[in-house]
Amino acid sequence: MNFLLEGFREGFLLALRGDPEVLSASWVTIKVALGATFFGGLFGLPVGWFLASKKFRGRGAAIAILQSLLGVPTVVIGLVVYGMLSRRGPLGFADLLFTPSAMAIGLVVLAVPIISVFSMTAVASVDERARETAMTLGASSRRAAWTVLREARFGLVAAVLGAFGRVSSEVGIAMMLGGNIKGFTRTLTTGIALESSKGEFGFGIALGVVLMIIILFTNIVSRLLQRS
Repeated sequence: MNFLLEGFREGFLLALRGDPEVLSASWVTIKVALGATFFGGLFGLPVGWFLASKKFRGRGAAIAILQSLLGVPTVVIGLVVYGMLSRRGPLGFADLLFTPSAMAIGLVVLAVPIISVFSMTAVASVDERARETAMTLGASSRRAAWTVLREARFGLVAAVLGAFGRVSSEVGIAMMLGGNIKGFTRTLTTGIALESSKGEFGFGIALGVVLMIIILFTNIVSRLLQRS
């Protein structure tokens, strides 16, 4: 029990002092998570809006597939993207494996279903009368769609922030595609896994403290936006 208490004490001290390795892992985590969330939103938000507002043959199957992707193990995503980016894969010429870009690509694949499903739910929950009223007042189809998006904006922001929290805490994809290279691809989660396996509980806890602060901040922002 004493070694756990000592580990927490050391971890908090390292985090408060701004240890260079802690800061480096934090920066890589935030940078990769922001990039993955941004591109995940570029793909996921339009998909969510389309599935919520359009009726077409196969829509139910598309929604079922998208919802099923939420349950795909992240190591499977990492394996597929690893195969695509490896030297024998179709994208091997880009030489992206074991770089922050490779991690971001894998995390985009993780983020897209999350953003798509929750943005679809947000748009579908908007009262249909909002669009009908806009059309009655002479709004174009594009203007009416914008009215619906404005009504769902808090849910859409929550979907994006939720995806950011998820990708920033991911370890499997980051480990497989980044390689956990110190000062280059080591994130907070992969650093925690490595340091804990080495018995460096204090350093692992320091990384965990920073990660929890990031996730807590994201959740607070999401809650504030939903209440406003």
